[in-house]
Amino acid sequence: MPLLRLRITGNDDDARAVGNLLNSLDGIEHVEEVADLMPHMDDADSSSAGLPDDTGPGVHELEIDAPNAATAAKVREAVEALAFDLDLVVEFEPSEER
Repeated sequence: MPLLRLRITGNDDDARAVGNLLNSLDGIEHVEEVADLMPHMDDADSSSAGLPDDTGPGVHELEIDAPNAATAAKVREAVEALAFDLDLVVEFEPSEER
């Protein structure tokens, strides 16, 4: 079963639109937004200390379980088409088998 991981650069509404699209595709049973596990350490002496870091679009990471390679290809095509329509940046990580 292929496990797809993708990263969306956009706001919460954009991520929700991609999630809704994925949940509507036949054969997709599991879509999950995974948390950012990278600790963000700010240096108190930094020139950017205390500045808001939410001025740009957010980054959302999703994991999708696809039943087979054909469905995984359909997921990529559908997400690429939606990203084009919404003017999003989407990065796909190499899929892995589970």
